[in-house]
Amino acid sequence: MTTRTLSLRRTLLLGILVPVFAYVVFNTTILYRQALVAADTAYDRTLLATAKSLGEQLQVSDGPGGPQLQSTLIYSALEAFEADNRSRLFYRVLGFDGEMVSGFPDLPSPRRDVPVKGIYAALVNFYDDQYRNQPVRMAVLLQPVAGVRGQGMATIQVAETLELRQTLARQILTDTLWRQAAMLSVIAFVVIVVVQWATRPVRQISRDITARREDDLSPLPTSDAPRELLPLLDATNQHMQRLSQLLDHQKRFVRDTSHQLRTPLAVLKTQLQSARRGDVEPRQALDEIAHTVDRATELANQMLALAKVEQMRQERDAPLSNWSDAVRTVALDLAPLVAERNLDFSLALPESTPVRAHEWALREVARNLLHNAIKHTPAGGALQVQLGHMGHEAVLQISDSGPGISDGLRERLFQPFATDHRAGPSQSGSGLGLAICQGIVQSLGGHITLHNRILAGEVRGLDARVHLPMQRNE
Repeated sequence: MTTRTLSLRRTLLLGILVPVFAYVVFNTTILYRQALVAADTAYDRTLLATAKSLGEQLQVSDGPGGPQLQSTLIYSALEAFEADNRSRLFYRVLGFDGEMVSGFPDLPSPRRDVPVKGIYAALVNFYDDQYRNQPVRMAVLLQPVAGVRGQGMATIQVAETLELRQTLARQILTDTLWRQAAMLSVIAFVVIVVVQWATRPVRQISRDITARREDDLSPLPTSDAPRELLPLLDATNQHMQRLSQLLDHQKRFVRDTSHQLRTPLAVLKTQLQSARRGDVEPRQALDEIAHTVDRATELANQMLALAKVEQMRQERDAPLSNWSDAVRTVALDLAPLVAERNLDFSLALPESTPVRAHEWALREVARNLLHNAIKHTPAGGALQVQLGHMGHEAVLQISDSGPGISDGLRERLFQPFATDHRAGPSQSGSGLGLAICQGIVQSLGGHITLHNRILAGEVRGLDARVHLPMQRNE
């Protein structure tokens, strides 16, 4: 079961519109609450005016226990303050000692938490309450009343039902919502258009790649690409370049392999036919066939090594290996050839020479160079192998006492299938040994050189030197 990932356009749209939508919802809530506060402030002013109007009609008279508050207000006087008959007003007036003077006696008792300093120049308190099972807005005014009979502080309560306020709140909410929805729609449209336009180069690149032939690995154009896509295009072009090089190497490898193996196989077939006809002695025929098989086997092994070198070029991190151990192993493997030619062989290796390379690669370089040196050193001649370091480089030097090489031959020896006839055609190889060595050394960040050793104006041998970056032991 595969999971579908979001497209770049959908990711951008969600990443932009979701926060904008959340902000719009938050902003709408804040605006609505602020509008409600503004509406309460405006209608509270009407409640305060009603309460003051009630206070202006209060009088002080004599009573059994002293001055008493009297009110001659009738309810019809409040009709002028009721807006559009959509809300009702209720009032109650309490005397100096909290006694009922006039109004609705069942109004809830007033709260005494009058704000110390409000927005109005009066001792008034506004709050929400319940009356006759419906919500009301209550105003409690402390009104000083004075007369010839005395003076005191009257308490005036005015309650208003919320129909008008709720209608206004719904209207404010509706206006706010459609304006915010319109703004959100505009933002969404702009974002969609901008994202569609911004991702156009990505879709164009996708179409260009899809329309390409299977073998087309040419670089993608970057001249008109946005700056943000340049790293992706550069990485893609580099990858396509590596793929092109790898395909070219595979084609060249198949071509060279088929060409080089054709010759020993044809020779082997001719030798078998000659042996069947009895043209040569059986012992001689077997020796010739064995020699041809050995040459074909060596060629096949070298072709595989050359292919492995190209594979190694694609790797980034090689392990830390001891070059001294690799050279020592190769020297022991080729010791029978050294003894067969009775060579004056010397081996000078330090205990440890750490380099970043695979052991097989180090052995392959040493094996090819040492094998060439053995072939080109005359019987009884001197052959020296030294491994040391120069600065931050490890240096392997293999010095034979052969005839050396010419300048023209030195330029061609590192090319594949370039044979060296210094020791005669019978001892020349397939021409892949030095090409393999150079490929390995270059992939490891080093270089290889061939120098004639000249003493008293005469060539006394050839020095093959391999330089590789030396690493510290970890």
